[in-house]
Amino acid sequence: MQIEYIGMKILKRIFSRCKSVCQKGDAVSRNGEGHSREADSVPVNGTSASIPADEVPSAQGREEILCQEDDNKSMKYLIVGLGNVGAEYEGTRHNAGFMVVDALARQAKAKWSLERRAWRTEIKIKGRIVVLIKPTTYMNLSGEAVRYWLQAEKIGVENMLVVVDDIAIPLGTLRMKKQGSGGGHNGLGNIEMLLGHNRFARLRIGVGNNFGRGHQIDYVLGAFDADELAVLEPRIEQACKAVQCFVTQGPDRAMNLYNGGPQNETSAQQ
Repeated sequence: MQIEYIGMKILKRIFSRCKSVCQKGDAVSRNGEGHSREADSVPVNGTSASIPADEVPSAQGREEILCQEDDNKSMKYLIVGLGNVGAEYEGTRHNAGFMVVDALARQAKAKWSLERRAWRTEIKIKGRIVVLIKPTTYMNLSGEAVRYWLQAEKIGVENMLVVVDDIAIPLGTLRMKKQGSGGGHNGLGNIEMLLGHNRFARLRIGVGNNFGRGHQIDYVLGAFDADELAVLEPRIEQACKAVQCFVTQGPDRAMNLYNGGPQNETSAQQ
């Protein structure tokens, strides 16, 4: 009888402990998980703050987030208009690049703001984020602004287009290339030097070479006259379309449609 009594006491204890464990398990499961949220919360950025474990992305989820970030990066572009800042340089041949990005900003009704090493604004072209800049470093140090804004905006160089004047091609002619030498242009040369390569797209706008020997500087820093503007202004509009095509369809399509002089404008519109 004594043995039976002791055995019954042991069984009661076992039953009582099992019941307690089951009740705790039910309480945890009522939180909607098979484990405690509090116990499995995860620190955020090394601080004491925490988020529930079920909100932490799985390994597959993290991969999907990285893919989304890469997609977002590929949808962002940097368009650089080269020129010189200051009222004395407005409307000059060397500021043809400024004229194009100014026209793009006007079309989008975007406001410029003076930021580090450049005037900056942002527009959208068919869902793509397009950052426009006009370096304030002056032409010969344009690479400082380009390098800074590529890094600041986290934009790949393949998504950058530099718009620049060119005395080597006729007035109003557009010539986009995916890469190449600076061709003696100080702004392009400085960009190439600071990036360490010339593998970036550029859109050249012809300003002509109607100057005498030794007067190149005076010519590029001189203002367009009325006759030149009559030719140039519609070509600025075409340059804006070339930029938009570069963003939405890529450089090859843009080159096929928009490279050439004013006589090519009709074919580009078709």
